[in-house]
Amino acid sequence: MRIGIHTGTPHVAEEGYVGADVHRAARVAACGHGGQVLVSASTASLLDTDGLRDLGEHRLKDLSAPERIYQLGDEDFPALKSLYRTNLPVPATPFLGRERELSQVGALIARDDVRLLTLTGPGGTGKTRLGLQAAAEASERFPDGIFWVPLAPLRDPELVLATAAQALGARDGLAEHIADQHVILLLDNFEHVAEAAVGLSELLAACPNVQLLVTSRELLRLPGEQAYPVPPLDPEEGTELFVARARAALPNFVASDAVPELCDRLDNLPLAVELAAARIRVLSPEQLLERLSQRLDLLKAGRGVDPRQQTLRATIEWSHDLLDKDERRLFARLSVFAGGCTLEAAEQVADADLDTLQSLVDKSLVRQTQERFWMLETIREYAAEQLEESGEADELRRRHAEHFLALAGEAEPHLREESGQWLDRLEREHDNLRAALDRLEASGVSELVLRLAAAVWWFWSLRGHLVEGRRRLESALAGDERPTATRANALMGAADLAIDTTDHVTARLRAEEALALHRTLGDVWGAAYSLMILGFTLAVEGEWSEAQQRFDESARLFRELGDEHHARQATSRLAWTYESLDDLDRARALHEENLRRARASGDEFIEARSLGVLAQYALDEGRVDEAVPMLKEAHRIHRDRRDHPDRYWNAVIVCRFARALALEGRAAPAALLLSCFEALLEELGVSAEGWLAKNTELTLSTIRGQFDEAAFAEAWERGRTLSVDEAVALALDSLD
Repeated sequence: MRIGIHTGTPHVAEEGYVGADVHRAARVAACGHGGQVLVSASTASLLDTDGLRDLGEHRLKDLSAPERIYQLGDEDFPALKSLYRTNLPVPATPFLGRERELSQVGALIARDDVRLLTLTGPGGTGKTRLGLQAAAEASERFPDGIFWVPLAPLRDPELVLATAAQALGARDGLAEHIADQHVILLLDNFEHVAEAAVGLSELLAACPNVQLLVTSRELLRLPGEQAYPVPPLDPEEGTELFVARARAALPNFVASDAVPELCDRLDNLPLAVELAAARIRVLSPEQLLERLSQRLDLLKAGRGVDPRQQTLRATIEWSHDLLDKDERRLFARLSVFAGGCTLEAAEQVADADLDTLQSLVDKSLVRQTQERFWMLETIREYAAEQLEESGEADELRRRHAEHFLALAGEAEPHLREESGQWLDRLEREHDNLRAALDRLEASGVSELVLRLAAAVWWFWSLRGHLVEGRRRLESALAGDERPTATRANALMGAADLAIDTTDHVTARLRAEEALALHRTLGDVWGAAYSLMILGFTLAVEGEWSEAQQRFDESARLFRELGDEHHARQATSRLAWTYESLDDLDRARALHEENLRRARASGDEFIEARSLGVLAQYALDEGRVDEAVPMLKEAHRIHRDRRDHPDRYWNAVIVCRFARALALEGRAAPAALLLSCFEALLEELGVSAEGWLAKNTELTLSTIRGQFDEAAFAEAWERGRTLSVDEAVALALDSLD
């Protein structure tokens, strides 16, 4: 047992006593050995010092100011496990967050087979702070010392080992001085003296117990090198850092909802967050958000800061200046991509060479995640400036738009088949598709704008980008009114998305125009789909017989074309008309036949829809026990089809479960699910109409009488935070 005693002011939180003084007491204890009792200077000052042995000043592992430590009693113990032999600098501010990264780096340092560990990342990521803290935490493994070697001021690679020797106080050469000592060297900011890397290999070979921890914006590419890419902060850590630094600048600072968004827009890059917080005396978080387009020059540090980190611009320029001509050209060109790109896109649009691209990744200016290459937005902004200055910007934007126009054209037939693989691919490229549309619109090429919008409307519809998709389509249609096949497809998409956003008047007008144009052009498939949309708009207006004729013709045309999937969609809507015309037996028979055919062909989309409708029939007739298994199976299908999530029908399933709970007298969980359903529709930008609105009203009227207003309001608020899976799990538990 070892004991550390410190006197200070703790704070009471849910987890117990916390605060800087509690932390310091723990650090004092951690310095000791079994059977040893250590006392801090603040405690010793309150006591008669008889019986206390002065052990001198020691640096603690949290890198705070030195602490004078006393020992109770005269027993001899080994030297304290403090940072006694070190020149690690004392930071001006506390180390915050990074618990996961600190643990991972510590584990790598502890491995015997890792003697060269390089922390990589762009400027401002916090490599130095993480390296300093990790080295301090590892002090017990290196009893002969932990030494920091700052390399930023150097320009001559030949001086690297000499500078390290000076830090250790070596007089007869660095390797000779270290010999077999257990020492860790933190070589900080190595990227601009990379030619000195060979000397590090020689040092590792000559000194068997030395360990090198390097911070660099690029890898050293030495044998045995272990890389650790330092990521930006987690969102919560970024917010915590901003608030802490803002309160240091303005003690009465109160965080607002703008702070997390601000940190996110700054990529949660520690330097960017700290520089933004330093501006809080004159600009609120909301004002900083408004000015982020000027972020490279807006965010500046005060006096006494490394010149490389005075501004974000200076930080990025430090890395940019180290690039060769080919690297600079590709760095600028890659800024044309929004949200990153694949290797194929980089090659086709930016003429990327794989080796040059890999070099930019190694230098931390470009990041790679799985098969995509991307930049932090702060770095991309700087790269975009370089592209403008190069004179290549217009050409690169043209090539970018052409590439994604071709990709959309390739995707369109697969999207009609609701291919999850292609939907996922376009989801990854959504920002690039948006950028391509914006650039084509700015260029006044209305035909290409319409072609791109017409190709991807299926993606917007199936992945729930309803409001954006509709706005894009309507703008494209207004820009090119020629009676082409492209316009017919765009009209069909505009009608479909108008239905999704409950604008049935516009939907009918667009569907009628699409149908006429498809028939004129001889496009039978387009006519069949337009008939299905038109039938829906007639149905919601109560023209059931007219709607029935359109759905029946649509299903027939699809079957003649051999498109059974869309024939089943039209049949499902045809059943709806029979239900509304009080022929429930015919409606049920059509849904059951659809379910049988869907299961036989593996059409899970129609299977889930049919199960949901049949479950609704059971609920309407009070047969909850029969409805629940069908709803459960429908949810399982939607859940397991991660390649093709349908957010709208997931919401409908939650609504139906809420109805089941209400019928069973489970008012509280029913309210939670109904609130969840409403929140899901809000996210989609749509509202419940028709039978869905009626279902909601019936559920509400059933449960409201079982609640007082306060309890209902509380349940409603909680329900809005539930995910679909959580809501369904709650329903199944409650109905079990």
